[in-house]
Amino acid sequence: MTRPFDSSLDRPAIVPSMLDADFAHLAEEVADLERAGADRLQWDVMDGRFVPRLTHGPDVLRSVRGLTSLPFEAHLMIDHPEGLWSSFVEAGADLVIVHAETTRHLHLLLGDIRRAGARAGVALNPATPLSAIAHVVDLLDLILIMTVNPGQGGQAFIRSTLAKVAEARALLAAAESPAEIEVDGGVSAATAGEAVRSGASVLVAGSAVHRHPDGRAAAIRELRAAAVRR
Repeated sequence: MTRPFDSSLDRPAIVPSMLDADFAHLAEEVADLERAGADRLQWDVMDGRFVPRLTHGPDVLRSVRGLTSLPFEAHLMIDHPEGLWSSFVEAGADLVIVHAETTRHLHLLLGDIRRAGARAGVALNPATPLSAIAHVVDLLDLILIMTVNPGQGGQAFIRSTLAKVAEARALLAAAESPAEIEVDGGVSAATAGEAVRSGASVLVAGSAVHRHPDGRAAAIRELRAAAVRR
């Protein structure tokens, strides 16, 4: 049974990336993020092939799934996700995001994810055009526009991707789709406003949340303030 997303939000959702969490104290980290006001949590799944890093698998999600009511999204930065996505749904992922660059049969894969009871999202790397998903909009619950190249640390927010965010917003409007637009990479108080004004409705943040000098609650408040600032 998936946990419902809060469809009543009149502001961008703030989604901390768990990549920067302290895995020696994962249960405490999840509880702290829930208290801090996170809307849901993103699990960055990397296979060491599609991206250089190697990270956690479904057992990590399963280990803390019962400790929080926050929805989980699994961002699969892996080649051939067809063989692995279902294990993340079984572990408690409410939303599964696959990369358009990693599968030959995107339409089939998205349909399978939705039939399993999860939400389906597609991520696009900075150099991947929006045309890669133009014919699967009816199967999408979320479009993730990568605002850095996945798997590489220390990158700056790529502002040229904002045009793709705006293009994605127009694509969804034309299709009368309620799908969310998420941005991930280099998101901070300095970039959140630009992303939202371009059309983003979900902001994934890693170091901006986990390494804020005043703590995670202050970081999330700061991001929300920046996201609605005009």
